[in-house]
Amino acid sequence: MIKSRLCDLVGIKYPIIQAGMGPFSNNNLCVAAANAGVLGLLSTSGIFDKDIQPWIYKAFVETAGANFDDDMATVLEKVLKRTYRLVKDKGGIFGINVMVSAELRTQANVMIDTAIRVREENADIKKHFKVIFTSAGDPVGWKDKIKGAGFTWMHVVPSVKGALRCKKAGVDVIVASGHEGGFHTSWEPVHSMILLPAVVEAVSDKDTLVVGAGGFCDGKTLAAALVMGADGAQMGTRFLATQESDFHQIWKEGVVAAGDRGTLVARGFVGPARWLKTPRSEEHAKNTLQKSPGVYLGTPDDFTTIDMSLILYEIESIKATFEGNKEKALMAAGEAAQRINDMPKVNDMVQEIVREAEAILTDIPKKLLA
Repeated sequence: MIKSRLCDLVGIKYPIIQAGMGPFSNNNLCVAAANAGVLGLLSTSGIFDKDIQPWIYKAFVETAGANFDDDMATVLEKVLKRTYRLVKDKGGIFGINVMVSAELRTQANVMIDTAIRVREENADIKKHFKVIFTSAGDPVGWKDKIKGAGFTWMHVVPSVKGALRCKKAGVDVIVASGHEGGFHTSWEPVHSMILLPAVVEAVSDKDTLVVGAGGFCDGKTLAAALVMGADGAQMGTRFLATQESDFHQIWKEGVVAAGDRGTLVARGFVGPARWLKTPRSEEHAKNTLQKSPGVYLGTPDDFTTIDMSLILYEIESIKATFEGNKEKALMAAGEAAQRINDMPKVNDMVQEIVREAEAILTDIPKKLLA
């Protein structure tokens, strides 16, 4: 059986992380992933602001067993307790994904403080709720709060520079996210085949683990991550297109149907984003080229400098996705969508990924060594 340092660190059976994929609800997906023996991550950013995109918030609170009028802390508390109830009998391990950018620092503190309180109030939940995964911000300054509370701390980066910053901050697991990934991608398009081994060489040691993200979706790519020196792989799009996934059916079907060259990059809420290729996303890409060319030039812009019609277009299109309107929908996905052609149950999918990876890794010496 495949086992890596990641398995030993957090107590999972297989070296796979189910990506948080915020701001969208994945409360049911996280349970299924944790119960399948991988690390399940709950999204939290969908509850940061229920006024701008209430359809995202509504989906989150409904799958959390919460109420629309609950505040952020109450919603998160309910989803954490629900997740624990649904994974404890199978030994599932889970965590939360929290955006820690400067403009979201207040919300991030609420999420992390709530997580700490919920764990302290129930000794048994500590056996299952083990990880805080931070993203979209500077990791420096969060160590005392997160690791001081006994969590394993993970942070995602798109560069060696970012990985070195994580090393300085004291992050336990650095997730190197290549440009193949879905939805939010980096301003500079460095892909996993270059990024992952470079990050491994820069920071991996006895105290720091590295996980690959971006393009990982099956046993072949999991095996590749391990061969490149990583301790595991994070998968988002592959988990999105599963039977237990909370994502809208047209979104899941869109991933399965994507095919060769099935994605493109256009403006997203916090920068470049990767979308399934449709007439709607192609129009968005054309508008991005005109109004936010930095997406393609590696030159960051923000809400103070771009034409906000791009953001309004995205909000309208995400709403259409939640309504099942294929014509107007924008659906995020990684390049791995072109390699996904089914919609299995999560446990079946995980077992197949692991079987394939084991077979490949076992066979390598037979092919390469005289």
